[in-house]
Amino acid sequence: QVQLVESGGGLVQAGGSLRLSCAASGRTSSSYAMAWFRQTPGKEREFVAGISGGMTYYADSVKGRFAISKDNAKNTVYLQMNSLKPEDTAVYSCAARGVRVTNTPAAYDYWGQGTQVTVSS
Repeated sequence: QVQLVESGGGLVQAGGSLRLSCAASGRTSSSYAMAWFRQTPGKEREFVAGISGGMTYYADSVKGRFAISKDNAKNTVYLQMNSLKPEDTAVYSCAARGVRVTNTPAAYDYWGQGTQVTVSS
């Protein structure tokens, strides 16, 4: 089993920045694919960014504004979010799976509890 715990969410004004963290524990592996998803009420989970094997992947809506990174020594994945917009408001969750990144939530084996990000206009 792998446990994922997110932190770093909060309230920020449009144009501001936040950095989310996802700490992994348990039967972790540096080879795991890690991803961030977000969800707003009434909508499906949306892929935001993923990292695996040194490669990074982004949704078009966040390219150039968000950056995902991983510290294998700390078993932690980060999501640096810059130039935030009100439409970025959502609950952000990290997820892990054994192989490559996919934008399909159902393909991930492990999930964190989520952290709220609210961007005010």
